[in-house]
Amino acid sequence: MWSKKWISALQILFVLVFFHCQASAHYHWVVKEATYTRLCSTKKILTVDGKFPGPILRAYKGDTIYVNVHNGGRYNITIHVHGAIFVYPKSGTSYPFPKPHHEVPIILAEWWKKDVMEVLEEFVRTGGAPNVSDAYTINGQPGDLYPCSKSETFKLSVSQNKTYLLRIVNAVMNEILFFAVANHKLTVVATDASYTKPIETDYITISPGQSMDALLVTNQQPGRYYMAARAYSTNAQIGFDNTTTTAIVEYNTGGTTSSPLFPYLPSYNDTNAAFNFFGSLKSLAFGSTEGVPKKITTRIVSTQFQSTHSLAQKIKHVKDPMGHD
Repeated sequence: MWSKKWISALQILFVLVFFHCQASAHYHWVVKEATYTRLCSTKKILTVDGKFPGPILRAYKGDTIYVNVHNGGRYNITIHVHGAIFVYPKSGTSYPFPKPHHEVPIILAEWWKKDVMEVLEEFVRTGGAPNVSDAYTINGQPGDLYPCSKSETFKLSVSQNKTYLLRIVNAVMNEILFFAVANHKLTVVATDASYTKPIETDYITISPGQSMDALLVTNQQPGRYYMAARAYSTNAQIGFDNTTTTAIVEYNTGGTTSSPLFPYLPSYNDTNAAFNFFGSLKSLAFGSTEGVPKKITTRIVSTQFQSTHSLAQKIKHVKDPMGHD
């Protein structure tokens, strides 16, 4: 018979192991207005904890994340997260690819000179496409190709012959983006928190709300290299922001002041480039399957569309279901 002390010790050990496996991460966010200057003008924007881009969520696979949100802004809000969410392997396991030396968030977003509430109100009022943004941004900065932006361009300082895990998020509202780093290959290893078969590529194509992990190996001559992003769009009837945002990958060997090299990016309407990339993404198979149903009993077709004409031009008088204007 085991002694009571041994039983108590095993019970304590079980509880510790259980809580380790059921770990949780807690965050407290305050939504509030903060003042930012971009594109030669200053305005207040709604932020999380005063940050643009917002904070990063970090957790290990299997963790439960609790987020307490306090709205200190002027408007009622809903909040959801596309990224950046950094998910690490469970304790005792590793990535299914070489462990990177560093990880870097790359948040692709956009900037309007106008108050975004005005953009939203016009969008709702007309029923057409929202006004296009005035700039795309990388980690909150438009980059060298926009006015009043060059001094604040995001710079990533790197060491030679190291591996960097770029945690890329497309936080742009409507546009698919092409993204690349000059003279460097990217190896895509995950998308939307699911590992993929490694894909070495000159560029990536990333959809709105999508996250993508890519390895960047700094194996080039010390220097300065642009990373850049611009839109992919083929609908000539819907306007889009056809500008290019840039950041700089800067080798930290010093003494380099030359202009950064620019990467190859597909043309904005290069459908083959977009589809070739998306078609190359394959999930990484593990020893066990997830038990996905193989027998399909019902097929559902969902159709989405966007009006290219202002509803205000067609509808003169509209009442709600209660008969009110």
